[in-house]
Amino acid sequence: MALRREFKPALLAAAPLAGALLVMAAGAMLIASGATPSSPERFMRLSLALPSPVIEISHFASSVLGLVLVMLAFGLRARLDAAWAASIAVLFLTAILSLSKGLIWEEGLILAAIGTFLAPLRAAFPRKAALSQMEVSPGWLLSAGAAVAGAGLLGLWFFRHVSYEDQPFWSTMVDGDVARSIRAWAGAALAFLGFGVWRLVATAATPRVIGEDDPDFERVRAILAASESAEPLSNLALFGDKRFLFSESGRSFMMFGVRGRSWIALGGPVGQRDERLELLWRFREMADAHAARPGLYGIGPDDLQDVVELGFSIQKIGECARLPIQDFAFEGQTRAKIRRAWRQVRDGGAEFEVIPPGGIDAILPELAAISEEWLARQSGGDKSFALGGFNPSYLREFPVAVARWEGRIVAFANLWPTASRDAFSIDLMRYNWAAPKRIMDFLFVELIGWGREQGYAYLDFGNAPLAGLEDRPLAPVMTRVGRLMFDLGEDVYNFQGVRSYKDKFHPNWEPRYAAAPAKWAIAVLLADVSLLSSGGFAGLTRRPKKSEVPAPKKAEPPVEPLVAEALAARDPAPRTA
Repeated sequence: MALRREFKPALLAAAPLAGALLVMAAGAMLIASGATPSSPERFMRLSLALPSPVIEISHFASSVLGLVLVMLAFGLRARLDAAWAASIAVLFLTAILSLSKGLIWEEGLILAAIGTFLAPLRAAFPRKAALSQMEVSPGWLLSAGAAVAGAGLLGLWFFRHVSYEDQPFWSTMVDGDVARSIRAWAGAALAFLGFGVWRLVATAATPRVIGEDDPDFERVRAILAASESAEPLSNLALFGDKRFLFSESGRSFMMFGVRGRSWIALGGPVGQRDERLELLWRFREMADAHAARPGLYGIGPDDLQDVVELGFSIQKIGECARLPIQDFAFEGQTRAKIRRAWRQVRDGGAEFEVIPPGGIDAILPELAAISEEWLARQSGGDKSFALGGFNPSYLREFPVAVARWEGRIVAFANLWPTASRDAFSIDLMRYNWAAPKRIMDFLFVELIGWGREQGYAYLDFGNAPLAGLEDRPLAPVMTRVGRLMFDLGEDVYNFQGVRSYKDKFHPNWEPRYAAAPAKWAIAVLLADVSLLSSGGFAGLTRRPKKSEVPAPKKAEPPVEPLVAEALAARDPAPRTA
């Protein structure tokens, strides 16, 4: 008994992988068995005991169930309790079918032995997700496809002496080994096709979205207001489109979005530093329990140690510009252009003001008009998830910086504060055609002074996507592809323009990363972030119609093209043009 207690944890730990390999091998064996000839002597004895339809149905069902076992093997690897129960049932059923299809008792014994091995290992499969929520990786689908294709080739080799090439397919559907082989292989192939199509539309179960009318939304506000560890980006928690995982103390949270089977946390945990690692583990475990694919987007260097603890793969996705503002000065040649632009707009009559959250309602109609005009000139429309959008209830949560020209608001930006006063940032930055040239340069300079007065250490300019990636021979493939896009993708997105515009303020550049359990999953994660932020494929591909774009009120454009493009794209997730 003592020996059993010592070895039980090791056996339970090894059971998911061992069971998956055994069940997958059993499934491949059944598919191959269905594609190969039966033993004539055994088949003759069986035909005397069972009706022919029973034999044919058993042969066909055995091959289809072989593919089912190959698929269930992934569920065993993922520790799904439903996959464990289904695998045992299918194994014992196919053990019986092995006898009724051709008295293949060796095959039946192997299947029954695997089922007997799995039966007492229920504790090794604790996940409660249903089979309909099971994620199947591309590699596993490829393995199943290879098993089906291999069985077909095996059948062709065994029956190479049979001349059926010039016959219609249905003419082979008569009793005989050739017919049984073709039926079994075709059934497995059609089952595999159906499974693949189903996985395209099936999604994992998801927690509910917490909106502004939910009692938990007030918990989010309270955590942000007292957070020890929060980036300005954490304020997107108040947009009303996120799901949340709270710490046991209720003093920290993680926010995430869901697309298909992807659960994507935006940034790291928010709240207390000593609760960060525990929240990350709980997020991964909760996604695992729902058979979902977890990922982290937009994390910084401070998060990496904890993310490595999770066993995640990490990929750099760009850099974030953070400008120290307490000692910021415009003197010297390095910031001469910014200084001249600010003075030109200020001396022309521009006025700057930061409106507190309580005063937003009074200016909302003006802001809405500016936003509508600005959006009419942009591709993709308004954003969400990793980007802020024009939502009145969301704007009421924050101070809003406005620039007035001739007494009217012509540009605005809502501000993301942090409780620690380490950094603040700008979310929406929108202006209309009545704005003078370089109005956003003016707004940035004024915000530097405002932030200094408020006691902030940094102004966060947001991310420059794909910036800072190295094209070296030994660099990861995704890094080299990202660098190639940065160098050659200006027609798709103004990567270099964004980096160049922010760099003229001479900020400090910090790397930003994405992370997922597997390297291949990071590419899926980034695609899902773009779709979540853009509202799906329709939003991602939307282009402004010429009739929607208002004609300029001045002979020359109001903002430099580089500034306009850079500011339109300054948010953490790329806006694809």
